[in-house]
Amino acid sequence: MKVSIIGVGLLGGSFALALREKYPHLEFVGVDKSPVNQKIALAMGIVDEILPLEEALQVAELNVLATPVDIIMQLLPQMLDQLPAGRTVMDLGSTKGLICEIADAHPRRGQFVAVHPMAGTEHSGPGAAFKELLPTKNVIICDSEKSHPDSLALVEAFLHDIGMKVHYMTPTEHDLHLAYVSHLSHISSFALGLTVLEKEKDEKAIFDMASTGFSSTVRLAKSSPQMWAPIFDQNKKNVSRALGDYIKLLKKFKEAIDSEDLDTSLDFMQKANDIGRILAGIEKK
Repeated sequence: MKVSIIGVGLLGGSFALALREKYPHLEFVGVDKSPVNQKIALAMGIVDEILPLEEALQVAELNVLATPVDIIMQLLPQMLDQLPAGRTVMDLGSTKGLICEIADAHPRRGQFVAVHPMAGTEHSGPGAAFKELLPTKNVIICDSEKSHPDSLALVEAFLHDIGMKVHYMTPTEHDLHLAYVSHLSHISSFALGLTVLEKEKDEKAIFDMASTGFSSTVRLAKSSPQMWAPIFDQNKKNVSRALGDYIKLLKKFKEAIDSEDLDTSLDFMQKANDIGRILAGIEKK
């Protein structure tokens, strides 16, 4: 059986490496416009060969669309147009509403499975891929009832077999929840990085004084702008709503500090501490 990875980067590469660990007999075909990415993917053993998209679709039973979400929207209709009967396309995009709308409008919607692994790092490209990224992590499948049972079963089996925890949502639920638990955290990190860079022009001073707290909070600011800008755009309604809620709390925090209202500041932080209990509960599941 052959699996094609369209967009051989962090997620696509890590998915291939995890599958290869579980199924040594699988063959992997890479599709990527970057010659550098192609060479790295071959050298790392992520894929066995590089093919043009049209050829990959003809030989692979499962086609994993792991490009930025704006490219997913461009390629998905073309791929479904050319996809032979009995073959499957799954995406790994971080937004689902617009992608699923495009899929819904296609007569071969059943051959598509909408997937989002809840995993990643601030790094990108095939050189950042590693086989341990996805096992034990949560993964969301959207509109599973719209996928053909055979395509859904194939994707579910691979996800379960590499150790992922599968959950099901509508695209609307997915995009709303992800705006708060993923997209907002990235914007916050980008904004913090910009704030400090604007204030502290002396980069050496930043490096000398940065604590582990700063490093962990600003880590996501190293993420790929080419990947995240389309995510924010596609989920702009929900991201704007999340940002609005966040900005309101930031203003309240500022007001408490400006007015030397220690009790209110303490109350905010004590309530926020409860996130630890929630995260601990999630990790036990």
